[in-house]
Amino acid sequence: MATGKDIRTYYDGAWHDGDVMIMRAADHGAWLGSSVFDGARFFDGVAPDLLKHCQRVNNSARALMLTPTVTAEEMVEIAWEGLRKYEPGTAIYIRPMYWGIHGDVTAIVPGEDETGFALCLEAIPMADQNATSTLCKTQFRRPVLESSVVNAKAGCLYPNNARMLVEARSKGFGNALVTDAMGNVAETATANIFMAKDGEVFTPIPNGTFLSGITRARHMKNLRDNGYTVHERVLTYADFEDADEIFMSGNMSKVTPITAFEETQFQVGPVTRRVREMYWDWALS
Repeated sequence: MATGKDIRTYYDGAWHDGDVMIMRAADHGAWLGSSVFDGARFFDGVAPDLLKHCQRVNNSARALMLTPTVTAEEMVEIAWEGLRKYEPGTAIYIRPMYWGIHGDVTAIVPGEDETGFALCLEAIPMADQNATSTLCKTQFRRPVLESSVVNAKAGCLYPNNARMLVEARSKGFGNALVTDAMGNVAETATANIFMAKDGEVFTPIPNGTFLSGITRARHMKNLRDNGYTVHERVLTYADFEDADEIFMSGNMSKVTPITAFEETQFQVGPVTRRVREMYWDWALS
């Protein structure tokens, strides 16, 4: 169970120790799922791309027809105020969030007059630098914008991801490589995906079915700045089966090498190792 030392919550204009109660039973977010969040990381004294994550949570709120009430810059200040309360060296997950309070006359559309806001800090260690995962195919797919708010980091999207993870674990794998409605690879159940082939790097082109992540963009810039060729293109399961290396890109762990996709085995290769080195060099510079 989390303790006050593990979690701190900014809510209703003040910091509170612990995992405090922030949502009421009749809040729109509680019973109709109008909630969004984002996640940034603090480690080794830095919080890479924190402003971008705060900007994105405001964009996610607007996509769910919620009215943001805190500017991204104010959010950054709040986060740093809370981070200073932790012991030096503690790795923290930074989670700003919004949710609907009232509904309109139909109760379905979130009201514009009031939006809930909280920022949660949780002590979660960074993944071991040698941590890896494995991937399998999944029967579940990423939705499209016409059916779901895939242009937001919305809580209501995550039950689908949970189904993918449960299916993968039932097969003995750590994660699932997920396709879009057309059958092209989109991402994994938890993160964006990259592959390397003949020294060049490939990642699915953003097509509106998944969030093109902040950490994903950072890896692409670092790679290109260091002379690598990076392609955004339509990719299939067959492309990943034929890859030399595969790695996941996400805010929680930054870089996670993949050692198997279904029956195909992979080594942690030089491109994956270099991506990790470049990220930490950039973050700590």
